Amino acid sequence: MSTLWQPTKLSTILVLLQPLDNKHFTEMYAAASDPLIWEQHPAWNRYQEPVFQQYFSEAVDGGMAFAILDAATNAIIGCSRFYNYLPEHSCVSIGYTFLARAYWGGKYNAHCKKLMIDYAFTQVDTVVFHVGVNNIRSRKAVEKLGAVLFQEELFENNGTMLPHVVYHLHKADWQNLR
Repeated sequence: MSTLWQPTKLSTILVLLQPLDNKHFTEMYAAASDPLIWEQHPAWNRYQEPVFQQYFSEAVDGGMAFAILDAATNAIIGCSRFYNYLPEHSCVSIGYTFLARAYWGGKYNAHCKKLMIDYAFTQVDTVVFHVGVNNIRSRKAVEKLGAVLFQEELFENNGTMLPHVVYHLHKADWQNLR
């Protein structure tokens, strides 16, 4: 677990990011149990409780994940996390993100990622995003943030190697976008 990547709380007027804890499982699974959330995702069956339980447990055990809450209601609406922190390369990845469909197409993902990116750039110079090749929604969302397609690679997901695209966002570029 890395306390460096687990600030107590990050927030905007739309979202609150709180360190993920086992107590969040029931409400988080309720938000994640919609099959349409996962239809373009390489882990398309993550809406199934045993599959989601593995995703959730790995997120809690990694110590770098957040429950995403609607700031107006305090309801859990999704999850995201930092992973692959490589201090020797001054980079960290952000991903494993999902939002309940009621929060798609608006500013919720952008607010969540902005909080995480701003925090990441206090520690590193590059943020990396791994996105399933066919996950068009997520690819567009990452591109809207200013991340640039870097390469395609196989990425391990639940013991299976799946094709992903890798995007990079550099601190200087992020600062220029703001």
